[in-house]
Amino acid sequence: MAEIILGIAAVLIFFSIVFGVLRLIIGKTMIDRVVAIDMLTVVSIALIALYAHLSGRFAYLDVALVYGLLSFLAVLAIARFLEKGP
Repeated sequence: MAEIILGIAAVLIFFSIVFGVLRLIIGKTMIDRVVAIDMLTVVSIALIALYAHLSGRFAYLDVALVYGLLSFLAVLAIARFLEKGP
């Protein structure tokens, strides 16, 4: 039963990556693209967590946590830059 749930999670993560890349390509404004990149980082964190569970190496969860913090700081920096304008 757990294998089925993990397989479904992997498929949903794959579809999230596809839709995120589509939004990144189709996005008309810079804000759309920033949100798409932020979504892709969240999806990649989910992928790292899924891999940590499948491999049994939970040290990867620390990597996902640090990646999430850096992603949050990067989005804040980009939002501040876009707020001031070019």
